[in-house]
Amino acid sequence: MKRKAVQVSISEYPEALWEFIKDAPVYDSSCSKEAQVLFIDREEGFFLKRALNGTLKTESLMTEYMHSLGLSAEVLYYGSSESNDFLLTRRIPGEDCTDHRYLSEPERLCDTTATLLRSLHETEASGCPVRDRTQTYTNAVMKGFDGSNYEPDLFQGIWEFKSFNDARRIAEEGLPLLKTDVLLHGDYCLPNILLNDWKLSGYIDLGNGGMGDRHIDILWGIWTLRFNLGTNKYTDRFMDAYGRELIEPEMLRMVAAMEMIGA
Repeated sequence: MKRKAVQVSISEYPEALWEFIKDAPVYDSSCSKEAQVLFIDREEGFFLKRALNGTLKTESLMTEYMHSLGLSAEVLYYGSSESNDFLLTRRIPGEDCTDHRYLSEPERLCDTTATLLRSLHETEASGCPVRDRTQTYTNAVMKGFDGSNYEPDLFQGIWEFKSFNDARRIAEEGLPLLKTDVLLHGDYCLPNILLNDWKLSGYIDLGNGGMGDRHIDILWGIWTLRFNLGTNKYTDRFMDAYGRELIEPEMLRMVAAMEMIGA
């Protein structure tokens, strides 16, 4: 995880956070335009996420819940100002799966992330605060029906479609088939999986998590290996390690269509 030393104005943050920020070295470790993530180098470390008002509420709820299962960070603060949300979590030991140590053993990394995902999906989750991620996912897909978010090369070499209309047709066919039967990460990519000596330390960036369809996580588990390793060769291996008996290939293709048009 890349970190760049930065200076912050403490007055821009809620007063409840000042004791964590004051006089501590602070580093920017953001990886998207949607949110700023700061690493606060105090004690064992803290991460402070800042995004538009209302956008971190689900992430806060899911992180708290996953922490209760021993699967994520401890939430120390969640709150909002007029324009921003703030989420403070305690640092999880270890490094994310884009660390050279893990990328240098791609077969082991593939097997590890696949088996961890299977375990996550088999977790008893009756207390999950997001009971129907499928509905919000469906709403996001339907917003892309105008073609404005279409990404035809997103799954190049794995799942491809003749045109936007072809992808939309397949996505529409798949939406009614989505299930809501497993605990999802929602963005199952290597930077969001933290390992400590190859053992799961925890998951981060859980804003798209909740009860939903396993094929969404499986899809991103396959994509992230291709993206971070630069090859499609681990697609079959990932599905074998996860358990092909639980995977419907056509459903994966339908979810790929959904993601390409705007999920």
